[in-house]
Amino acid sequence: MIMVDEKDKKPEEKEPAAENNDNGVQQKTISELDRADQIAERQARENTRREAILEREEALAARKAVGGVTDAGQTPVKVEESNSDYAKKVMANDLK
Repeated sequence: MIMVDEKDKKPEEKEPAAENNDNGVQQKTISELDRADQIAERQARENTRREAILEREEALAARKAVGGVTDAGQTPVKVEESNSDYAKKVMANDLK
């Protein structure tokens, strides 16, 4: 048999009262304040998660901005001229 001092006892948490619904099934009721506390806790967790995601997105955007763009390893894209553009260059003596 284990003896427990009165000082070591933890306060017992009150469980919500059980009430019968129309079907005779017992359901636990939650007070409005308890429900509001649960919602506030969920929102705080979600805000913390969103802050972490936002920080990662900001860091990624900063790396993209600082990193720049390079053409290494890419094949150059050839732009084909139309006949009228070629004729204009010939007339302007601007062939390269």
